[in-house]
Amino acid sequence: MAAFSSVWGSLADDIIKETDVAYEEELTRNPYSVKVWWAYLNSKTRAPPKLRNFYYERALQSLPGSYKLWRVYLGERMEQVKANCITDPGYERVNVCFERALVFLNKMPKIWIEYTDFLRKQKLVTRTRRTYDRALRALPITQHDRIWERYIDFIKDVGVIESAVCVFRRYLMLEPDHIETYIAYLISVGHFDEAARLLAKVVNDEGFTSMEGKTNHQLWMDLCDLITKHPKEIKSLAIEPVIRSGLKRFTDEVGRLWCSLADHFIRLGHLEKARDVYEEALCEVTTMHDFALVFDAYTNFEEALITNKVDSDPQDSEQQDGGAGEEVDFLMARLDHLLAKRPELVSSVKLRQNPHSVHEWLNRVKIYHEEPERVIRAFTEAVMTIDPQRAVGKLHLLWIRFAGYYETHDDLDNARVILEKATHVNFRGVDDLATIWCHWAEMEIKHKHFDKALEVARQAINRPRNAPKDSVQARLYRSVKVWALCADLEENFGTLETTRACYDKMIELKVATPQLIINYAHYLEEMRFYEESFRVYEKGVNLFKWPHVHDIWLFYLTKFVARYGGKKLERARDLFEQAVSDAPPKYSKGLYLLYARLEEEYGLARHALALYERACLSAAKADKYTLYLLYIAKTAELFGVTKTRKIYEKAVEELEDKEVIMMCLKFATLEKSLGEIDRAREIYKHTSQFCDPRKEAEFWKEWREFEVAHGNEDTFRDMLRVKRSVQAIYAQVHFNVADIVAEAAPQLPLDPMAAAEAELKQQEEVKRRRAEEADFEVQKKRKTQEEADIAAAQEEYRKLQEKRRVDEAKRAVAGGPPFIQTDAFQGGRLGYIFKMGPHGLGYYRDAAMVGEEAAEQPPAPTAPTKPKPTGEEIDIEMDLEASVPAEVFGSLGEQAAEQKAIERELEKEAKKRLDKEEKERLAEQEREKQREKMMGGAGAGGGKGGPGGQGALARLRAGQSGRGDAD
Repeated sequence: MAAFSSVWGSLADDIIKETDVAYEEELTRNPYSVKVWWAYLNSKTRAPPKLRNFYYERALQSLPGSYKLWRVYLGERMEQVKANCITDPGYERVNVCFERALVFLNKMPKIWIEYTDFLRKQKLVTRTRRTYDRALRALPITQHDRIWERYIDFIKDVGVIESAVCVFRRYLMLEPDHIETYIAYLISVGHFDEAARLLAKVVNDEGFTSMEGKTNHQLWMDLCDLITKHPKEIKSLAIEPVIRSGLKRFTDEVGRLWCSLADHFIRLGHLEKARDVYEEALCEVTTMHDFALVFDAYTNFEEALITNKVDSDPQDSEQQDGGAGEEVDFLMARLDHLLAKRPELVSSVKLRQNPHSVHEWLNRVKIYHEEPERVIRAFTEAVMTIDPQRAVGKLHLLWIRFAGYYETHDDLDNARVILEKATHVNFRGVDDLATIWCHWAEMEIKHKHFDKALEVARQAINRPRNAPKDSVQARLYRSVKVWALCADLEENFGTLETTRACYDKMIELKVATPQLIINYAHYLEEMRFYEESFRVYEKGVNLFKWPHVHDIWLFYLTKFVARYGGKKLERARDLFEQAVSDAPPKYSKGLYLLYARLEEEYGLARHALALYERACLSAAKADKYTLYLLYIAKTAELFGVTKTRKIYEKAVEELEDKEVIMMCLKFATLEKSLGEIDRAREIYKHTSQFCDPRKEAEFWKEWREFEVAHGNEDTFRDMLRVKRSVQAIYAQVHFNVADIVAEAAPQLPLDPMAAAEAELKQQEEVKRRRAEEADFEVQKKRKTQEEADIAAAQEEYRKLQEKRRVDEAKRAVAGGPPFIQTDAFQGGRLGYIFKMGPHGLGYYRDAAMVGEEAAEQPPAPTAPTKPKPTGEEIDIEMDLEASVPAEVFGSLGEQAAEQKAIERELEKEAKKRLDKEEKERLAEQEREKQREKMMGGAGAGGGKGGPGGQGALARLRAGQSGRGDAD
């Protein structure tokens, strides 16, 4: 009480305030109210620390179990000594406060955590460790994980290994899954033996789940790395059995495990044992990746030994100079041998992957090309190892190379023995066995043993009696390759009877190909058995079907016609009819041409033309154009060009569009040559429907030249109209205004009906306006293009007419007098001009027209003559005649120019009115929207601009359609 009185006396001036009296009176009435004490403490936030501590002590005397008050009080006490040295007595006073708090709040883990963290800051190791132990004893087990996490971090930072091990063992009793943390700690402090023992236990536990996300495979690799890098420290595990068990368990890490095992022996200093491990690994690995790892490690190991030996102590080198040098040379020789053996080791690895790979066995043979014994041993091992049914590659090639090796060393007997054994191998395909027999026969021919080759071929085609039914030996007698070889050898080294017997046997067994049939017929023809050769052809055409029989028919018909010509014409016709009756369209062209040539040379011309017609009808589409041209040429040659008109017409009906264009142009050229201008013009009109002006410019150019040369005003205008209509048909730009607007229009709102109707009207108006603009632009572009085409055509037509007029003037004045005197104008004279000249009044020769030099001043230009009125108007399109010169169309050109100017003015005025009304309509819509916003309702005035726009469009259309009336 004395101390309290002293404190009270020293702080009396600070606590006597108006508000404090109210708090004190309330606390007198209710001293156990946390709210009152908390409010009282908050009112003293600016008070000195001693005064606040005093009030906290008073509050805690009344409420010693208040967690809230203790937390805030302890926090302020720690904050007060935060800047002091850890040896300051204030730290101990704070520790005492924590101890007092834990008397009442020993079940609160947050208090324990803050206390232990505060002790760790003071570097009180033993006291901190014991406080952690007290916390674990005081708290329930469900809250121990919060303490253990900080306890483990603390024990790691302390550095006392024995204490850390004891703590970790206690921790693992609660959390056995966190053993990886303990193992990592043991490795970090150098306790490799216990770490390896625990890691081996984890690896062997199939139900273990790694907290770090490692798989069992990764844990195995960690164990192998640990025991191989620290072999001397680990005593509790047998390292080699552990790694070898991993080799059997993890086949995808074989190379790494072998290197780890060898590294283990290297660290122990057992170099020979490490070398044995490397050699064993090179003989066991089955992938190139593992081989590369082991081989690189092995070579690095040997190089390191050589380097260490060379860089050894100089004193040892001086004492043992001779012995050290020999050892270095021995190590160098060992390394060279290892490097030289690498291709063989690589081959062994690949063969371990697949011992039935023919390609790898052949590569292995190439490695031993300088050692005949090893080559033969490799071949022998290959043919004994490979299973014919599982072979990868061409197994017969291996047997052929084996026999060829003996053949290159002039040992034909052993080569025959090898090939004889190969003929008994059950290959997967008959073609493999046939290749063996063919190679055997070819080898005999190469060494000029022709009888032996013929004997081998005959033996190959004989069906064996004791061979299994499904074996390749039992099916070899139907091999075309073997029969073709046998027939070739019979032709060259056999007799006529044996050769014919061989071919007949092929035909009987139905193994003959069209080429073999042709060869047989040629052979009989060379032996002058012509009818026999024709019989062979007959057998061939009966044996095969289209298209395989095509070549046989061609040879048969060609040989027959060459042999008999027109002597057996009816028989030849029967053969041709038989050939073409079943021939597909793709192959009928050649047969019909041969048939027609036969009729041209030995038969009747009308029969030949009939055959050309049949060929055109039955041939493939790709050949029809060529056949029609040939048909037309033959008809013109035999019966004249007038007979070709029907052929042209038929061709135009049947050919494709591209071919129709070319055929029609030829047809039109024919009619022009015959003087049938109208017929040619009709052909051009018919062809125009197939000619897009953008792609077939040559056709339209030719038609235009035709009209300029042979046409008149009406025909030229018809040609232009046809071109415009065709261009419209082939136009690819189509303005689907409805789809464009539908894509661009925003989604309609779901608000009042009036707004929806107004929006709909606006969209319809946009559609109409865009459609009108699109139509106007299309018409404008089309009109511009037509004007350009017409201008170019008219210029060419004007030049041609001018040239004709000059030529006619030259012919008219040729031989005529240069001056004809007259008293009055008697009408126009071609090539002359009427004027008053040096010779008086009369007709003078027009030097400018006929190309002569004028003796006098140049004649004045003559005015164009106008056509006489006919009393009735001519119905023409004014937009096509705007740029037509008077020399071609007379006064119509002037009328068209005037009409064109009027049209342009009308279009400009209509466009201006349309733009003005559109602006007024948009302004009116904007005013309506503003009015609707002000009134708070939805109006329907968005479509007021519509009638105005429609009126403008109607007036524009009326102006366009009323051009003739305005004129």
